[in-house]
Amino acid sequence: MHRKKLVLATILALTLGPSVALGADVQALEHVLEQWAAAWSSNDVEKVLPLFTDNVVYEDVTFGAVNNGKKALRDFATTTFAAFQDMKVELKSRIVASDGKSGAMEWTWRGRQTKDFPGLPATNKAFEVRGVTIVEFVDGQISRNSDYWDLGTYMKQVGVTK
Repeated sequence: MHRKKLVLATILALTLGPSVALGADVQALEHVLEQWAAAWSSNDVEKVLPLFTDNVVYEDVTFGAVNNGKKALRDFATTTFAAFQDMKVELKSRIVASDGKSGAMEWTWRGRQTKDFPGLPATNKAFEVRGVTIVEFVDGQISRNSDYWDLGTYMKQVGVTK
């Protein structure tokens, strides 16, 4: 009887062990996604950069802009923070794949554009647009980030188009 319990305990440990460990990793990566939204709401480049790998590929699909590496991401974040006042990113939902390799977030971006940004003239009018980000992870950091957001709604809200 003792041997059967030992075998059962071993099978349970082997079956549940990786799931528990994987669950903890997924939770940590979900927290990274929460930090992503907080960092982009902070107006502080130094809060954004630690979330990403050194060789990150950060893409703004709406503009077709691709930033390769942390230096390019630093420049992009600095320009973004300088152009948009009162910028906030509210995370609506997030999910991390069970293998911990990828994830997605739905968010709302709010603020006012007070300086021209490539392709976007500043109007100082408030905006609120929805978007989605798809990410890939390596060693607990974001290695690839692709942002998709609604430029048409943005342009109407800030008065650039009707």
